[in-house]
Amino acid sequence: METSDLIIFCILLGCMTTYVPVFLCLFFTSAIGFMFFLKMPLALIAQTLFRSLDSFSLIVVLFFILCGNIMSKGKTVEKLIHLANALVSWLPGGLGMAGVIGCGLFGAISGSTVATVVALGGFMIPALIKNGYDEDYTLGLMTTSPNLGIIIPPSISMIFYSMISNVSLEGLFLTGFVPGFMIIGCVCLYTWVLYRNRTDIKKLPMPNFNQLYGILKEGFWAMMLIVIIFGGIFTGLFTANEAAVVASMYAFFIELFIFKSMNFADVKQVTVSSAVTSATLLLIVASATCFGRYMTFENIPNRVAELVVASIHSPIVFLLVMNILLLVIGMFMDIISATLILGPVFLPLLGPFNVDPMHFGLIMTVNLAIGYCTPPMGVSLFITGSLAKRDIIFITRSAMPFLAIQIGVLFFLTYCPNLVLILPAMFGYHQ
Repeated sequence: METSDLIIFCILLGCMTTYVPVFLCLFFTSAIGFMFFLKMPLALIAQTLFRSLDSFSLIVVLFFILCGNIMSKGKTVEKLIHLANALVSWLPGGLGMAGVIGCGLFGAISGSTVATVVALGGFMIPALIKNGYDEDYTLGLMTTSPNLGIIIPPSISMIFYSMISNVSLEGLFLTGFVPGFMIIGCVCLYTWVLYRNRTDIKKLPMPNFNQLYGILKEGFWAMMLIVIIFGGIFTGLFTANEAAVVASMYAFFIELFIFKSMNFADVKQVTVSSAVTSATLLLIVASATCFGRYMTFENIPNRVAELVVASIHSPIVFLLVMNILLLVIGMFMDIISATLILGPVFLPLLGPFNVDPMHFGLIMTVNLAIGYCTPPMGVSLFITGSLAKRDIIFITRSAMPFLAIQIGVLFFLTYCPNLVLILPAMFGYHQ
């Protein structure tokens, strides 16, 4: 490592530890690098800022954020929870199972972990505790299950990974279904084992055909949103970008005219809120692109690749090191920044170890999604703590069994790439 690299790293780390906003940390560090180490005009940074945002791919991020906010404001979440509850509420621990299934259904529309925590946490945490579920189980479940929002497509982090790696976005989306279903299945099994002999937990009777039909009829419009997104994308009816726009318009339609849970004043509020959230992400994208440009000029990714290849000779060890490194990084950095900054550094390493970029995209996404639930920077921990009025230590301890499940699934899929890539191969997005 050269002296300039060490100085830049210390400046970036120092800014982040003083709670300077992430986008400013990246921008100021890039500016210092350009001024003192590259001797290039600062006009190049301005050019990079604007060109980084001139990307058609960013539209899909903006509209999936809007779609998630519409559902959070309206009744779509409630309909999805009722549907999940009808499927498993008659089993031991059924309401807990409904919570994780509901997170999976909501995640299949919103693409955001934070949106899933906010939308489902406020609804499910009081319901679980009221029905006799242990507080630590409840808080752990509703802190970690929203990670499915970023694992099950559409995933905002996968969109950014696709931008920097040129991997098929549709194929990358398909890799998220296997870990999503595995996590849901393992959490449901854990819940059943935990509550199978508990007589103090309220268990609803199995719904008959008429009851199930009524619930499916009630949730039909909400479920059609998932069908529109994935059916449209994977049948070739429209692209992922177009699917995000269609989904947002459909969500507005059902909330305004079918469920009648919103009025036109709410439309303005949701749109403005989504615009603010989108602007925040775009600031991070622009500043991370500047930092990536600096690293490219300094040839840092290739130098890191040479160092790693010289030190590690086994693909198994390489993937293990990547997992550990990403889990640690996820504790301190948000998933968007980490994807945009570290993706260009890690991608040159994949070729020498014969690691598929699409497979690695999933590994990176799941690793950094777990970071939402790990201290000290885990956003989900703070949101759940605020909802339940509990400190971060209690929330972290409650989340540990569920994090163990997600990490177990992660390591299993790390060494089973064919299982991850089977769906992209079936749909022709991977050779």
